[in-house]
Amino acid sequence: MALTSSAARPYHIIIFGASGFTGQFVVEEVARTSAEGPRGAVRWALAGRSRAKLDKVLEQASEALGKPELKSEVDIIVADVGEPDSLAAMCKQGVIVLNCVGPYRFYGEAVVKACVENGAHCIDICGEPQFLEGMQLNYHSQAADKGVYIVGSCGFDSIPADLGVLYTRDHGPYHESAQLLCVWICPQGGCIHDGTWQSAIYGFADSGKLRSLRKKFDHKPLPVVGAKIKRRCAYDEIQQYSVPFMGADPSVVKRTQRFLAEEHNKTPVQYGAYAGIGGITSVIKLLFAGMMFWFLVKFSFGRNLLIKFPEFFSFGFFSKEGPTRKQLEGSSFRFAFFGEGYTEGQDPSQGKPNAKIRTLVQGPEPGYVATPIAMVQAAITMLNEPNSLPKKGGVYTPGAAFANTTIIDRLNNHGIQFSVLEVS
Repeated sequence: MALTSSAARPYHIIIFGASGFTGQFVVEEVARTSAEGPRGAVRWALAGRSRAKLDKVLEQASEALGKPELKSEVDIIVADVGEPDSLAAMCKQGVIVLNCVGPYRFYGEAVVKACVENGAHCIDICGEPQFLEGMQLNYHSQAADKGVYIVGSCGFDSIPADLGVLYTRDHGPYHESAQLLCVWICPQGGCIHDGTWQSAIYGFADSGKLRSLRKKFDHKPLPVVGAKIKRRCAYDEIQQYSVPFMGADPSVVKRTQRFLAEEHNKTPVQYGAYAGIGGITSVIKLLFAGMMFWFLVKFSFGRNLLIKFPEFFSFGFFSKEGPTRKQLEGSSFRFAFFGEGYTEGQDPSQGKPNAKIRTLVQGPEPGYVATPIAMVQAAITMLNEPNSLPKKGGVYTPGAAFANTTIIDRLNNHGIQFSVLEVS
């Protein structure tokens, strides 16, 4: 499958769901970076259900960026997840579809299916393990046969974590990497649109189905180098309390490690993900909110309450309105990675890891600034470096798809910074 536009497939990138809350920020990011495409230009279009809404998004983007030419240069495609023929027509016109329509468990599969059947690559920003792993189970072989790349979780979920693990592994002083602890330092300020909140609600409610889905892969356990990683609060490393991170990152990282082990004979990294939550007051607040969430999410009436009142049940972290532009400017994220491994000649079975590394991935507001940057740079990387992608198409994680590309350099140039803090 070619990664260039043509008369039959005129657009390098089609942003599907461009009028959604996240989609509008992706539109602005593509407009900012369109000169980075093949031969210095990206040909792109917006797609969604309402032409009027897409026109409005294009107008807002042209005003925000001072680019009035967008209104005449960027085309609009009307397509709806409920109308397969419209999705097929859309996919036939684009090289890559950036799918911003969530929750993906309800609306994502129709887009993946249309992309695979009509020869368009697909990138999404999904943070729902059940959807991501389901797409791998159901569409990997078909996508491979078609030469189509389906790359999920290319936003804040889970580019910083997945590529951060690869960056930390590759910059360590060890011969055999063993354990890697990642701590997400929770962002301060701002809030997140309730679409993400809804995805979390349905994800936790369906956790039993995820376990059943994983059994269908019939995976063998990944080999472990050295002692098995232990759960801990990670207080010593970041000087605050932390809890196991319940998002998509652990699932995505493990899938990447399995791919690299099985396809490239890389030693898999053991990975533990935690979210820093601050002091004891934050711990008490989180325990209270967590117990309420776990109780309510089990019942239909509880889920309805959680969906109806996201600000109340999340202590303001999620809202129906989403963050303001001012809130976006004042927020940021940090991922701290603590890696341990064994130098050449050191026997992992004979003692503790004798080499350590500490790295940092940091960037702007995660949901609507960093996520569009990551998603668009994934597409730009795919367009510019097709020979560095896996040899065959398929359903991949970011780390599996982009391990041999320069995507980390591209992200560094756009404000998502990867750096080594300490090696010992």
